[in-house]
Amino acid sequence: MTGEVLIGFYTFILACVAGYQLITKVPPTLHTPLMSGANAISGVTILGAMVVASGRGHAVATVIGVLAVVFATINVVGGFMVTGRMLKMFGSKKK
Repeated sequence: MTGEVLIGFYTFILACVAGYQLITKVPPTLHTPLMSGANAISGVTILGAMVVASGRGHAVATVIGVLAVVFATINVVGGFMVTGRMLKMFGSKKK
């Protein structure tokens, strides 16, 4: 069990560092289109978190799964709202 937790922790830290490096290197003009594309990844996160939350494992895993569902849902909804506003900015002007 300790080896699995350690590998998970290393993976988490590596993902945080790689994500930070990626986001800081993206120019602001590309940030919104990239984030709207990342909504599909958050959709997959929601599915995985639902599986964890519905499992018959430990109570801690269920709580973390529920929190992951909530935060990923907020991310998806917020991403689509930002994308909608961005597309309205580039749409044709109606009288």
